[in-house]
Amino acid sequence: MLTAHTTSISKNWIAFCFNVVMRRLMLMFFFIAICKFGFAQELPIKKEAAFKEGEQLTYKLKYGFITAAEATIKVEATDMKFDGKPTFKLVVDARTSGTFDVFYKIRDHYDSYIDKTELTPYFYQEDVREAKYRRQDKARFYQDGKKVVANKGTFTTPTTQTFDLVSAYYFARSLDMTKIKINDTFKLNYFLSDEISALEIQYIGKETIKTKLGSINCLKFSPSIKPGRIFKKDSKLYLWITDDGNRVPVKAQVEILVGSVTLEIKSAEGLKYPIGKG
Repeated sequence: MLTAHTTSISKNWIAFCFNVVMRRLMLMFFFIAICKFGFAQELPIKKEAAFKEGEQLTYKLKYGFITAAEATIKVEATDMKFDGKPTFKLVVDARTSGTFDVFYKIRDHYDSYIDKTELTPYFYQEDVREAKYRRQDKARFYQDGKKVVANKGTFTTPTTQTFDLVSAYYFARSLDMTKIKINDTFKLNYFLSDEISALEIQYIGKETIKTKLGSINCLKFSPSIKPGRIFKKDSKLYLWITDDGNRVPVKAQVEILVGSVTLEIKSAEGLKYPIGKG
């Protein structure tokens, strides 16, 4: 049962869950994957993507032991082409659940169309519905021209590989991380919400964790966060991704001023490789 005190902080931390954990989870994974290559270079990808059409991942977001929200991430077939080239359609849906859905309803939807070979995005759109807040944004990526045309203008990008938060997640899963070393720290830039931002990440090491999918060997990372009205001064955000051919994030966890927030994988369907293989 939710207490009055829990309810009083709910809006702050639910917004945090989606803006920092849910949305940035994919970005964090992207940055971790590209850390060995640097931001100003072309990022090499494997001959084959680490995912395929029909893949569907579901996550649950918990505040303490209470499930507050769920998200679905999937790869869909599409006939949409850009510059005459076929694409994958990437779809993310996130929503609050249970008691939290009553007093702070969230229904967020994101689409990204990426090149089937290069795995870079052509077009991104989002429909954000959080309580009374509404936002609909679109962005067209011109990789060769090093620019992004978004709602608030045209933005120059530093490379010919610039990503939205959804395409970043999938692109990163096809990169090689075999040479990463413990305690390596990286600071990288990305395009999000009409601006260039920076994120620093530290590689912690390998760890086996228990999940809904079983015990899984993972790579563990700690992206940087800033203390404030949500975070403690010494708060740490941790992210675990499968140490296999799929490179699927299975858990993220952070302590906040009151309690902790955890993102856990709930199910995985249509994976290209069995968990722990590839």
